[in-house]
Amino acid sequence: MVFHIQATDLGKKYAQEWIFRGFTKHFDIGKVTVITGNNGSGKSTLLKTLAGMQPYNQGKIQYARGKALLNESYWFSQLSYAAPYIQLIEEFTLEEMLEFQAQFKPFDLPIPEILDKIALSQTAKKPIKYFSSGMKQKCKLALALFTKSPALFLDEPTSNFDKNNIFWYQKQVEMLAIAQQKTIILASNDNNEYDFLPDYDLLKMEDYKTVLQK
Repeated sequence: MVFHIQATDLGKKYAQEWIFRGFTKHFDIGKVTVITGNNGSGKSTLLKTLAGMQPYNQGKIQYARGKALLNESYWFSQLSYAAPYIQLIEEFTLEEMLEFQAQFKPFDLPIPEILDKIALSQTAKKPIKYFSSGMKQKCKLALALFTKSPALFLDEPTSNFDKNNIFWYQKQVEMLAIAQQKTIILASNDNNEYDFLPDYDLLKMEDYKTVLQK
C-alpha cells in the first residue's frame, strides 16, 4: 500500500512565540521535499514536529497506508531520522550500534554490507566515542539511510563532512530518490545537500512566518 503523510494547518509555538503556523502539505511515497530557511527559522522544529518527535499546538498530522490511518504510537516504526543532535551510544562499537538498532528497526542491507558502504569496516569494532565528528555523523546517516522504513527525515545531513563524505552522501540520497521507494523530507540551508537531486519540492520557512500574527 502507498504510504503518505498529511500535515494540515500545522502550527508550533514555544511559550507565546509561534515558530511556524498554517503549514499544510501532503507528502507522498517516492517524493523529496526540501525545507529551507536561515539559522533559527524553525527548519529543525518543523522536521521534528512532522516526525512526531515533539507535539504541535495547532492543526494535525496523519500518517497513512493507503486509506488506513496509522495510530500515532506506530509512527516511529515508519520513519528513520538523522541529525547532528541525534545521540549515539558512544560506549558501543559501530558494529554493536548497528546490531542494537536492528533489534528495533530492520535494515535494508546486511550489516557487513552497510559497513562496506560507509567505508568503516576497519573501525567496526572500535568504540564510537573515539570516532571523529565526521565519522559519527556518517554513522548517524547510515542508521537512517539503510533502515527499512517508508519515510526518511534528514536535518543538515552533511554537518562535519569533508568533500569526500559530502559526495558519498549525495550518491546515497540520489540513489534513494531515483528508486522512489521512500518519502524523503530534508531540512537544509546548504545547496550541496539537495541541489544534486533530479527533482524535489522546495518549501521556505519564511512562507510560514507571514501568518504568525493571524
